[in-house]
Amino acid sequence: MMSALPSALPPTAPLRDPAALSRAGWTLAALLVLWPLLHIAQFRPGDLFDARNLKVMGNFVGQFFPPNTSPEFLGFAFKATLETLAMATAGIALAMLLAVPLGLALSHSLSISRIGPGPGRGLGEVIRAATRFVLLVLRGIPEIVWALLLVRAFGLGPAAGVLAVAVTYGGMLGKVYSEILESGDTRPARALLESGSGRLMAFFYGLLPGSAQELASYTVYRWECAVRASVIMGFVGAGGLGQLMDQSMKMLNGGEVSSILIIFLLLVLLADAISVAIRRLLA
Repeated sequence: MMSALPSALPPTAPLRDPAALSRAGWTLAALLVLWPLLHIAQFRPGDLFDARNLKVMGNFVGQFFPPNTSPEFLGFAFKATLETLAMATAGIALAMLLAVPLGLALSHSLSISRIGPGPGRGLGEVIRAATRFVLLVLRGIPEIVWALLLVRAFGLGPAAGVLAVAVTYGGMLGKVYSEILESGDTRPARALLESGSGRLMAFFYGLLPGSAQELASYTVYRWECAVRASVIMGFVGAGGLGQLMDQSMKMLNGGEVSSILIIFLLLVLLADAISVAIRRLLA
């Protein structure tokens, strides 16, 4: 004989997020910190909707249309685009020459002295501290400041921009390279070091296979950032599309500025396509 079904189901407990109170507290704390910072920065969103400001912004944006597509200007823009790509690519290549050895020196997973007791542990810590300080100095000074200094030495042109990108992005790449290598699976590299392998072999066969995609993706992203940074450096005479944009804005030629902005968007799309292709290649 079948057992009788219960006459009534027990009432279900109301759904409640156990971390709701904690999240609300952190949100309130963030707002309390953010509110005075907005006042210090004089950020007033209401000014964007002021009738006079809307009219001024509308007139300014209206000058961008239609974009300038004259053959003469497009020729200048094509030459400036090549300068920008050359500046970003050469700068990132030089930055990698700085970043790779500094990043490897900073990586704890390639430290032989950390495997076991030995006399080299103190020296290794000193080298890593010095490397960390060098990377801090390189990335701590913005590329626009390096460009201002280097323009005095090399004169107007993309050479100052190349070195400005190389110095600043060398510090950024070196720091992130070491963090990517540390965040992955370091057991293969440690096993190689314990078996007597050198640091380079431990890097190539222990760390690089698992981190290649992320390293390549971040490098391409920094190349994209270098392309965008050339706009700012162009305003101090470092050449490229940024300098062409500076000239167009000084001449109040919105159509030329609009065309340059479209070219920049296309360059960003190109960087995204390159990043996807590299990740698929290394998959």
